[in-house]
Order: sequence, then C-alpha cells, then structure tokens
Amino acid sequence: MKPSPVRNRVTGAALLAGIAGQPVAHSLSPVIHNAWLAAGGIDGVYTPFAPKDADGFEALIAAGRAGLILGLNVTAPFKEQAFALADEASEAAQATRSANILVFESGRVRADSSDGVGVLYALAEQAPDLDLKGAEVVMLGAGGAARAGAGALIDAGARIRILNRTRDRAEALAADLGAAVGVADADALVSADLVINALSVRPEIDLSVLKPGAVVMDMTYKPVTTPFLAAARARGLTTVDGLAMLIGQAAPSFTALFRRPPPPLDLRALLLAHLGEGA
Repeated sequence: MKPSPVRNRVTGAALLAGIAGQPVAHSLSPVIHNAWLAAGGIDGVYTPFAPKDADGFEALIAAGRAGLILGLNVTAPFKEQAFALADEASEAAQATRSANILVFESGRVRADSSDGVGVLYALAEQAPDLDLKGAEVVMLGAGGAARAGAGALIDAGARIRILNRTRDRAEALAADLGAAVGVADADALVSADLVINALSVRPEIDLSVLKPGAVVMDMTYKPVTTPFLAAARARGLTTVDGLAMLIGQAAPSFTALFRRPPPPLDLRALLLAHLGEGA
C-alpha cells in the first residue's frame, strides 16, 4: 500500500512559534496554526509552552531573545507580564497594558494584542446589526480577558461598565482603561446593548432584565454554546460565541508569528469537528 503523502514536512529549517500559558493543554491555538501550516505547505511548527510560573515565562522570553523561537501567543496568566517584558508595544497592547502576541527579532521583543480584533470580528460576524458607536456594554469580570477586549470596544465608540463580584478590582480596571470605562452594578444590565462574559465560569446574573434587542457574548468556547449563551438564546436574544472571537484573533497572530498571512481554510468547521460539536 502506498503511504499517505505528508502534507507538512518538518525539517531542520522549520520555523518555530507557539503559545504560552498555564494551563495551556486546553488551547485550540495549536490546532488552528498547525492546520494553517499544513494547508500552506509551510515548514514550521506551532507548539504549546506551559511555564510553571512567572520565572519560567521570563526564561521562555529569554529563549526568544536568543533566536530560538520566532514568536509566541500568550494566554492567562502571562498577558500582563508579556507586555511588561517587551521592548516595544503596539497601540492595542499599550491601551490595555497586556499582550497576547510577542514577536522576537534581533534580540528584541515586540508586543501586540489581537484580542480586541477577535472581539470585533466575532460581533461583526454573529451580531452584524449591533452598532458599537455609543453602545452601552456591560463587561462581566475584571481580569485579563476583560482588559484585553476593552480597548477595541472603546476605539469603536462603546461605553463600558465593569460588573465584578469584587468592586475594588472593577474600579482598578476602570481607572486603568480611562474615561470611557466605569464600574457597574446589576441595574446597568437593564439598559445594556451588549453583555460580555469575560469570566471563565457562568456568571450569576438575571438575563430576564435584558432588553429584547440586547446581544450576549461569551468569551469561553468550551462548549461553543455555553449554558450562559443557551439561556440567552432561550430568551430570543442574539448571541456571540467565544469560538468566533478565537478565530478572529488567530489570523493576525499567524501573520505576526510566521511573517506571512495564513492560507484560506474553514477554521470554524475544522474546530467544530475537533471539538465534536455540530455546525
């Protein structure tokens, strides 16, 4: 029997990039980027890195400075540290003081953030009638995910209110992000045009108070239809899933890390198949 052809041959000249996080085994980014590498016949590998702590992450950055890695995507809990360790940063990264992309070149580190791009992509794809200019956005959570998504929403003209169980954290985040961001209580949900769950768990809010035209987004993508989104759909609300956000931020990441745009590929179908979920 003739062996199947190897679609993506890896040689000693392979380009190396990856994603750093703790934990990181759940990430779909290696599935996305290695599929693009294979589809484009690119001699390269995208691999997960799991530094055990901040010192381990700093050692990984040193490897990048030494020329061992082309670049990294960065996920929790290292996004703010990634920004702090960079020699230069894009406006998107500076706006939120966090980075999900690090590019290594000639011993220097450049930070960028495509999380905001992912949020806007997901909203445009799954809630195209939502006008962000002047929109009232309630962000659930005050951690790195909330910080990362806020910059692009502010640039699009939205007004953001942070609703978090610990009010001090919400106030600190609002102070960092500027005048377009404030702190909310549960009453803010009544007038919200968009509610985004930036927590890793299902938020405990009353969806019945949302107005009929409100949009509900969940940054979580496992499962793609989270219980939070399922509850919103049951109310007849427009929903936006975290898988769309992941897909939206992936293309600029690939372009930055591998210095070329990704080849055409139906990522949503690929990922839904990988997750074992229907289209």
